[in-house]
Amino acid sequence: MRLEEFLTRVQDRGEYHSLEETEHVSTAVLGVLASRITPEEAAGLAAQLPAPLTEALHLEPGGPDPFDREEFLSRVARQTGARPRTAEWDASAVLSTVADAASGRQVDHLLSQLPESYADLFGRPTLR
Repeated sequence: MRLEEFLTRVQDRGEYHSLEETEHVSTAVLGVLASRITPEEAAGLAAQLPAPLTEALHLEPGGPDPFDREEFLSRVARQTGARPRTAEWDASAVLSTVADAASGRQVDHLLSQLPESYADLFGRPTLR
């Protein structure tokens, strides 16, 4: 998926006013995701997303920080200056687009590394 298509989908889903806002939210969500998953997983995902969004997935080497969904959303909120409920909306707009852009296999593998509570952010049903 090309950058313009990715951002347009996120913008439509998140109802953002500009592509600049859309790109800011997208890089914030991807940066928080990168801190939650292994560097190898982040690199695999980055290979399937358009540049320059991939830069948000390249963090300093190290292990993932195993925080839960609530903390994930809290970190997104801090990055974007949003309220927690808005951060959930933002994360869902970006991560459901990631699920469209990446291969099903990549998304399944990524979700297997995260708690089940993250699945709906990617537009996937939870097993509860």
